[in-house]
Amino acid sequence: AWLVSFVFSVPQLFIFSRVQIAPGVYDCWAEFIQPWGPKAYVTWTTLVIFLVPIVTVTVCQVRICRALQINLYLKTLQQKQQQQPHEGDGHPNSLSSRASNVVFVSKSRIKTVKMTVVIVLAYTVCWAPFFTVQLWSVWDTNAPTETAIFTIFMLLASLNSVANPCIYLLFTVKFPTLLGTLLCMKHTDMKVPLPEEATMVSSMFLSFKNSDTR
Repeated sequence: AWLVSFVFSVPQLFIFSRVQIAPGVYDCWAEFIQPWGPKAYVTWTTLVIFLVPIVTVTVCQVRICRALQINLYLKTLQQKQQQQPHEGDGHPNSLSSRASNVVFVSKSRIKTVKMTVVIVLAYTVCWAPFFTVQLWSVWDTNAPTETAIFTIFMLLASLNSVANPCIYLLFTVKFPTLLGTLLCMKHTDMKVPLPEEATMVSSMFLSFKNSDTR
């Protein structure tokens, strides 16, 4: 992945350069061949950074979910056949043999697939407005690039970096328990022994709360 990224990034060396935009002020700016240069660059970037990855990941996720569905179906079929006596001469049929050879998917793998789907959805929601306004700005000379809506859509892409850690936390095993522990401490007295991690976090929470009240 790094090698492919490096190869596709080589043209940036010839597009971007250090330009003086004001007396004593320098910035990294791109210089394009007018009028088709910006259109080609933004369209190509949208294709290889957004559209192709989204389509690829979507196809992969559909195939994974389909495999999980077949797996669960065969698992259910095997359980039903184990509860019923074999028909005919007492030999298991082909469906039973196929179901017995299935490697059942664990809950952790299913949870990982769900987390991946949420990450892809967050990536799409955050980056789709950004690439939309980018394409609009280069293909339409009358695009309202100075409006607040354009600015907000451009900044939405940065939220993707904020969303990913939150998604990872929500899908971890211990985070919901720790969060529930902290929220319930204000309303109930915890008589059940807490896990070590929850005890440590709860102690930190109480110490910060006491310092604030002082």
